[in-house]
Amino acid sequence: MKKPALLYYDLHSNVVAFSTMRQGGFSVGNYAEFNINQFCGDDEEAIRRNRSLLCQTLGIGDDRLIMPHQVHLAKVQRIDEAFLVSSAEERNQRLEGIDAVMTDLPGVCIGVSTADCIPILLYDTCHHAVAAIHAGWRGTVSRIAEKAVAALNAAYGSQPNDLKAQIAPGISLDSFEVGDEVYDAFATAGFDMKAISRRQAKWHIDLPACNRLQLTAAGVPAANIAVADICTVHNSSTFFSARCLGIQSGRIFTGIMMLK
Repeated sequence: MKKPALLYYDLHSNVVAFSTMRQGGFSVGNYAEFNINQFCGDDEEAIRRNRSLLCQTLGIGDDRLIMPHQVHLAKVQRIDEAFLVSSAEERNQRLEGIDAVMTDLPGVCIGVSTADCIPILLYDTCHHAVAAIHAGWRGTVSRIAEKAVAALNAAYGSQPNDLKAQIAPGISLDSFEVGDEVYDAFATAGFDMKAISRRQAKWHIDLPACNRLQLTAAGVPAANIAVADICTVHNSSTFFSARCLGIQSGRIFTGIMMLK
């Protein structure tokens, strides 16, 4: 019997936090084997069967596995009881153009999809709320991590010093070679370029470090931030990498769920 391979994170005893790996599913080719993202060209039946496997592993129904349609912006969507009882069409509308999701509902797994971009998970140990963030370079420039911390505060009263954070597998400094226009976007946005970049033949930017610095700037204690330190490009046989496999390939799902 197939079972998805998951990389679990020791974020807190009250949450299940993980990233999917490529093994243990029904997808084939560049989607092999485990992909649940319906926006990247994979076979719909394979996606359905993979979602079912993940839900079985988590012990939840399919309606409690929440993933937005990301567009590299910085919008945060709250998942509440009203969302859970809404129609499929209404759900899709609320999840369109969303790059971070948050909830205070136990037994609901929220997550984001990546294939080199940086996934970030947050857990408020005091008010018991969680967030999942997709931070590509555009979202990072837009400071989506900081905005998610602010959104948790506005929605649930979360204080930054109560947050636990996990930065999951994504592209590393060595692999993230960029053009001058990307470097300039970070510089114009006020980032400390000496701390997050390095010049080789071209500029390289450290997205995990940049997001970690955003979290600390937002008030999250450095000791509360864990970094997976796994490069998806260097480990594309285990984790999906669009730079290695192309856009028409699978996606990592990085999710978090509070226990009941």
